[in-house]
Amino acid sequence: MREIHVDEIRDNVAQICIDAAYSLSEDVLAAFDRAIEEETSPSAKEILELLKENARVARVEHIPICQDTGIGVFFVEVGQDLRIKNGFLSDAINDGVRKGYRDGHLRKSVVDPLTRRNTGDNTPAIIYTEVVPGDKLRISFMPKGAGSENMSAIRMLRPTEGIEGIKAFVLDCVRRAGANPCPPVVVGVGIGGDFEKSALLAKKALLRNVGSPHPKLELASLEMDLLKAVNKTGIGPEGLGGKMTAMAVHVESFPCHIASLPVAVNINCHAARHKTIVL
Repeated sequence: MREIHVDEIRDNVAQICIDAAYSLSEDVLAAFDRAIEEETSPSAKEILELLKENARVARVEHIPICQDTGIGVFFVEVGQDLRIKNGFLSDAINDGVRKGYRDGHLRKSVVDPLTRRNTGDNTPAIIYTEVVPGDKLRISFMPKGAGSENMSAIRMLRPTEGIEGIKAFVLDCVRRAGANPCPPVVVGVGIGGDFEKSALLAKKALLRNVGSPHPKLELASLEMDLLKAVNKTGIGPEGLGGKMTAMAVHVESFPCHIASLPVAVNINCHAARHKTIVL
């Protein structure tokens, strides 16, 4: 059985916390370029150019892309033939968050929900763990800012509402969000499962490379239909009007009960920060 020491996990988590805050992934930068090319409004195009320049400066100067460096969300796949040595996986991840947010001079944004007292080190992180075949450890990190996260929504639709009901709900969420999530956004949509599963699907959908179509043709088609509809709202970059309200819509689905149709929407801002490592 392969072993990995908690110190290796801690140090790698610390580094991806910093990397995600400073450097947008290539898929996001490519989405910026596509948005600039497709945008027809001169003022909206200028805003997109400024957002791209902001990302460049952050990467070159080693400073956060946004002052909201988010709450840490982790999706972790643990190989069943891997042993965590000298500690617990969750502790190692939280230690990495503490180290990364301290060393990277990132804002600590995590507070007690009632007293609003800051925990001081951006922990505890939100960690979803799945056991998979093999002996590797795959860690995907998403620092989630409140401007976009607060625009999340979930609805238990009636099965008879079908695809049109799903589309109407997603569009309603985007319209209600308006400029709050700093568009152009990435919209994550989770369909099926139950109440909490649909929300988890919507969040996990945001980890996909921006604009990558779902491998299932019916879901890829739904993503395209939703993206076209969202970009007809006219909200535009930073909510100041234009064609590019969203860079992508990503949909994930899971079988559900015959009497239910759960749908969740989770929105990411234009700085769709995400990093994945395999140890």
